[in-house]
Amino acid sequence: MQPFIADFIFFVFAAITVLGAFMAVGLKNIFHNALALALTLLGTAGIFVFLSSEFLALMQVLIYAGAISIAIIFAIMLSPPLAHKPVKRSMGKILISLVTSALILCALSYTFIKAPWPVSAAGEGDYSVAHLGQVLVERYAFAFELISVVLLVAILGAIVIAREEKKNEVVC
Repeated sequence: MQPFIADFIFFVFAAITVLGAFMAVGLKNIFHNALALALTLLGTAGIFVFLSSEFLALMQVLIYAGAISIAIIFAIMLSPPLAHKPVKRSMGKILISLVTSALILCALSYTFIKAPWPVSAAGEGDYSVAHLGQVLVERYAFAFELISVVLLVAILGAIVIAREEKKNEVVC
């Protein structure tokens, strides 16, 4: 592939990802936020394809597309109807979120700058699905199980929150 075309494709996917991220944060309608987040995740999957990592691109689409669907369902269950006027955002919360985001950006930037980034030859290593599964089960089994428990607790917490709101409703 020509360097100009490769750079153009990368910047298109990067622009889609960044635009989707800004829209996911900036829009006020919950459905538009979820769709913009899906756009961001699809842009990320496109970058994975561009980097010749089809497995990660496929996992990005499959896993996060499912997660987006569940997030939309929970948003519908837990949010007030869209016919109501949106809640006005307070400047204090916006300021706190901006400061927190800036601190996280600084920490990530510092880590990015200070981390050693080894350069390896293309094609080095085994990136087959079988090898990835073996490494996941052997080397990262504890992290894999820990993530499973965290997801289970998050789902149970969402169910508890949804049930408490329904229990407190007054039936006439």
